[in-house]
Amino acid sequence: MSKRFSSILDKTAMTLSGLCLLHCLAGSLLLAVFAISGGLLSHEVHFIGLALALPLAAVALWRGLLIHGRVAVALLGAVGIGLMAASLLPGHGASGEIWLSMIGVSVLGAAHWWNLRAVRH
Repeated sequence: MSKRFSSILDKTAMTLSGLCLLHCLAGSLLLAVFAISGGLLSHEVHFIGLALALPLAAVALWRGLLIHGRVAVALLGAVGIGLMAASLLPGHGASGEIWLSMIGVSVLGAAHWWNLRAVRH
């Protein structure tokens, strides 16, 4: 049961990471094409995304750590969350915001993928 729950958490977190990456890529493209963007492209969506990612990542990676004992997985996840949090500092639409967001969600997604694989084995 514990492995199954951890698997669901990691799959959910990887899906959210993918959606965040898609948001970053689509947002960058749409900002280049349109002068005015909707609420999906506003800076507040990053605060909401981080508010969702932080507890989900913490629970999923902590449960995985208890099962497989690989501290490096949790540390990689923490780096991803840290990069995502750092992306809130530059102005909205700044290249630093975009790159930090994309790298952060990619690193966090990789941590969840590694966690999922480690829990299964």
